[in-house]
Amino acid sequence: MELSMSGSSLRTFGRCVTFLARVASELVLQAHPAKLELHTLNSSRSAYGSVSLARDFFDTYHLDAAASAPSSTPLQCSVLLKSLLAVLRTPHAALDRLAISLPEPDSPKLQFTLHCLNGVRKTYWIVCSAEPEVQSLALDRGRFPSRLTIRPRELARLLSNFQSSLQELTIIATDPAAGLPDAGGDVGGKAVELRSYNDPAKDDCDTRLHTQLWIDPVEEFVEYVHAGDPVDVTFGVKELKAFLTFCEGCEVDILLFFEKTGEPVLLVPRFGLDDGSTSDFEATLVLATMTVSQLADSNDAQQPATSAQHNVEPRAATTPSVSNHTKIWSELSGNTPKSFEANRETHAPKRSNASTSMLNNTSVLPNVTNAPRKPPAADNANIIMQPLQMDHLEEHPVLSQGRSITQATG
Repeated sequence: MELSMSGSSLRTFGRCVTFLARVASELVLQAHPAKLELHTLNSSRSAYGSVSLARDFFDTYHLDAAASAPSSTPLQCSVLLKSLLAVLRTPHAALDRLAISLPEPDSPKLQFTLHCLNGVRKTYWIVCSAEPEVQSLALDRGRFPSRLTIRPRELARLLSNFQSSLQELTIIATDPAAGLPDAGGDVGGKAVELRSYNDPAKDDCDTRLHTQLWIDPVEEFVEYVHAGDPVDVTFGVKELKAFLTFCEGCEVDILLFFEKTGEPVLLVPRFGLDDGSTSDFEATLVLATMTVSQLADSNDAQQPATSAQHNVEPRAATTPSVSNHTKIWSELSGNTPKSFEANRETHAPKRSNASTSMLNNTSVLPNVTNAPRKPPAADNANIIMQPLQMDHLEEHPVLSQGRSITQATG
């Protein structure tokens, strides 16, 4: 596999890598004849990110004849996103183009070459995983009865009302035609509510602050579709902010699909008035949601709260299952990064314990299938023991005497 990119494509590729790095720690690349796909799934299986780059996205895109066959298995490899971020540390304004090469399907290293505008060429070799866990998750947009579209700047303004340490956010959607029963008229007509979700069992002072925003979809959203009974979804904030930053950099709106409590939410970019069919790249973020509905407090949610403590204490005094559920979901939010080896060693136990997690009112992403693994290279045992190893070769322009300076760092 050999490909290269420059200009706006190189900047978009950098945004894609940064977005996926905030979702998980390992990146799987799948090269198809017509596109290059980037997949990542966090260890708790609560967040899945995917980016698809069409063939026209690249300046050059070449696959071997065997890998180019439509019926063949896609060429795939897995690298650490931390290492890839280190490669892209050079400012894009100083780069002419980026070339990526995988000489053989079972090559132990993926080569990245940065061609700088000043003539310097930097070459990096990133160690590939011997057994990449290739995940794929496809959700049909038609299965979601509700959706909303919002501009990234407006969403950032709404999220600025919440604490920066907030881990989960609840969206409550109601039918605009039905309205909210509110005698005071303070929240009448505002069909969407954003509510912070904190663990009432924690003693941290930050959890005592409870924030609720009532939103008029006509004023804040580009599009809002929901009919029928009220529904709510609660999911992680960290991944939402990562997708927000990505869409803001690409200057596209955010389209969020949702159904009900316990079902995943789907976020995709909205490319203006079209459906993205003319775009040369696509992005997808799927987030698992809590299985416990927050509509039990709907009576309090429909009226302005007199104090933050008034809303937190009744929830803390409910059954212990809510507290336990919140504790489990906080652990599943992917806040604690794990090492390359730890992810690979603990992935199988977490997968086998998926049913146990469901019993604890914790939702994981459904229908995540594993593609065939690439067999480990026989001569790659020593390299895999040190997955953070990255070779770096930097070549400077030729001097006036006709000599070149080459510097290599391990």
